[in-house]
Amino acid sequence: MEMGIVGWSSLVIMLTVFCPSSLALTLDGLALLEIKSTFNDTKNVLGNWQEFDETHCAWTGISCHSGDEQRVRSINLPYMQLGGIISPSIGKLSRLQRLALHQNSLHGTIPNELTNCTELRALYLRGNFFQGGIPSNIGNLSYLNILDLSSNTLKGAIPSSIGRLSHLQILNLSTNFFSGEIPDIGVLSTFDKSSFNGNLDLCGRQVQKPCRTSLGFPVVLPHAESDEAAVPAKRSSHYMKGVLIGAMATMGLALVMILSFLWTRLLSKKERAAKRYTEVKKQVDPGASTKLITFHGDLPYTSSEIIEKLESLDEEHIIGSGGYGTVYRMVMNDCGTFAVKRIDRSCEGSDQVFERELEILGSIKHINLVNMRGYCRLPSSRLLIYDYLALGSLDDLLHENTQQRRLLNWSDRLKIALGSARGLAYLHHECSPEIVHRDIKSSNILLDENMEPHISDFGLGKLLVDEEAHVTTVVAGTFGYLAPEYLQSGRATEKSDVYSFGVLLLELVTGKRPTDPSFVKRGLNVVGWVNTLLRDNRLEDVVDKRCSDADAGTLEVILELAERCTDGNADDRPSMNQVLQLLEQEVMSPCPSEFYESHSDH
Repeated sequence: MEMGIVGWSSLVIMLTVFCPSSLALTLDGLALLEIKSTFNDTKNVLGNWQEFDETHCAWTGISCHSGDEQRVRSINLPYMQLGGIISPSIGKLSRLQRLALHQNSLHGTIPNELTNCTELRALYLRGNFFQGGIPSNIGNLSYLNILDLSSNTLKGAIPSSIGRLSHLQILNLSTNFFSGEIPDIGVLSTFDKSSFNGNLDLCGRQVQKPCRTSLGFPVVLPHAESDEAAVPAKRSSHYMKGVLIGAMATMGLALVMILSFLWTRLLSKKERAAKRYTEVKKQVDPGASTKLITFHGDLPYTSSEIIEKLESLDEEHIIGSGGYGTVYRMVMNDCGTFAVKRIDRSCEGSDQVFERELEILGSIKHINLVNMRGYCRLPSSRLLIYDYLALGSLDDLLHENTQQRRLLNWSDRLKIALGSARGLAYLHHECSPEIVHRDIKSSNILLDENMEPHISDFGLGKLLVDEEAHVTTVVAGTFGYLAPEYLQSGRATEKSDVYSFGVLLLELVTGKRPTDPSFVKRGLNVVGWVNTLLRDNRLEDVVDKRCSDADAGTLEVILELAERCTDGNADDRPSMNQVLQLLEQEVMSPCPSEFYESHSDH
C-alpha cells in the first residue's frame, strides 16, 4: 500500500515535469476527451482535440462561456460524418446550452446523463441512427427551446415529461418509430401533427388520429416511464383486477384483430395503391373525364365534395397568380380552407408521367415546405391542391404591407431566413433525387399564423414548361433572383438556388425588392446596390428603416452570408447545408432562448 501511494506521488510529479500542460485542461476539457473517445472520427475533424492543450475552448465546434472557468457553452458538430455513440460523459458538461450533432452517423441510445445538462437550450440530434427511446426525465431540461430528434430510429412512447418544458418553441420528432398516445398535457398540447409526421403508430389529438381499435374499443397504449408519483398501494388490488379484466377482453379481440390483419395483407399492392386514387366519369365529350388524386389520404371530404368545390371556383376566389398559374382560395362547407393552383403551363410527356411526378412531389413532407394535398384533372383544366397559409406570402408582408397588417421585425426576419434555409436544404440534400427549386423568391415563401415559412412551387420548374418559350431561354425563375450563370445558360443547379437564397436574405435586410427602381435606374440590382453601400460604410442605409431592432451581430452574419451566396462564381458559393449550418450556429447561438423570447413578445 505504501508503495502504491509513493507510486501515485511519483506519477503526479512526472506529469507535472514532463507534461505540465496536460494538467491545464479543466474537468470540462477532460469530459470532451471522453466524448471524443466514443466517436468514430474517420475524417479527423476532431484532430485538434488534444489532451496536452492548455485550453479546450479553441477546439473545433466548441465554444465556452466568458470567464476564467472555461465552462463549455456549446458543441456544434453537424455534418461532420461522425460515427460511434454519445458518451454518458456528456452529462458532466453541466453548463452546456447547445448540442448540435445533427446529420452525422451516430447510433446507440440517447444517454440519460444528457438530462444533467440542465441549462440546455437547443438539442439537435436529427438525421442520425439513434435507437431506443427519449430519456423519460427529459422534463428536467427546463430551459429547452428546441428539441429536434427527427429522422432517427427511435421508438417507444413520447414521455409526458416533455409537457413540462414550458420554454419549448420547436419540437420535431418526425420520421421515427414512436408509438402510443401523444400526451395531451402542458406544452405538448400546443404542437400539431407536423411535429410528429412519419410515426405511423402514434395516435392522439395532435395527429388527428383516435387511439382506438378498428372495432371502436380503446386500446392499451404504451406510456413512457412516468415522472409522476406512484399509485398508492391501496389502489393496487383494484388496478390488478382491472388488468385481468382488460387482458380477458383483449384476448377476445385478438383473434378478430389477427384475422383483420391477415385480410389486409391479402390485398394486393395494386389494390392498396388504388385507394389513394378516385376517378369520376362525367357526361362530357367522349374521352374527357375528371380525375382526383389525393396524396396523403387525410382529406376528410368525399371526392364529389372536393370536385364540386373545384368546379365552382371563379374570379371572386382568386388570391394571386404566379409563373405557373392562378391561385384560388377554396373553402369547404366545414370552413376547411385550401389553396388551389390552376396550371397554365403544359407538362413534358404524357398525363401518366405528369401524375407520377406529381405523386413524388406530393409525398414530400417537411415543416418548411408547403404541403401538396392533391391533384385534380378537369376536362378544361388541371388543378393542384395545397394547404392554405393564413398570412400569405413574404412578398406581400414585406412590400404590400398596410397599417392593418403586421410589420416584420428583425426576429421575424431571422426566423423566416432560418426556416427557408431548412426547407431548401431539405430539397437539395435529403430528397432523392435532389430537387432544384429554380424560382426561390419572396412570393414563393408563404407564412403561417406562427410566422413559420413554407416554400411553395418546389419541383414545378422542371415539371412544367413554357409553351411560348424557346428551348434555349430560361424557362423558370424571376428576374432579380437569377444567378448569372443561369441567365447565360438556362441550366439550373443547386448553386443557382443558393444565389437566389442570397438575394432573399438581402431582401429581408433591406426591405426592398431585388429590382427596386431606386437602384435599377443606376444599373444595379440589390446585390450591387448593397455592395456599393457597404464599401462606402453606409450600413445604416442598407437596413430596412422599419426594422429598428436589428442587432449588429446577427446583421453582420446575414450580410456576410448573403455575400457568399451571391458570389459571381458558382463554385465559390456554399451549399445549402453549409448555409443552414452557419445560420444555426451563428443566428440561433449562443442564446436561442433570446431569439424566441423576443419573437414571442408580439
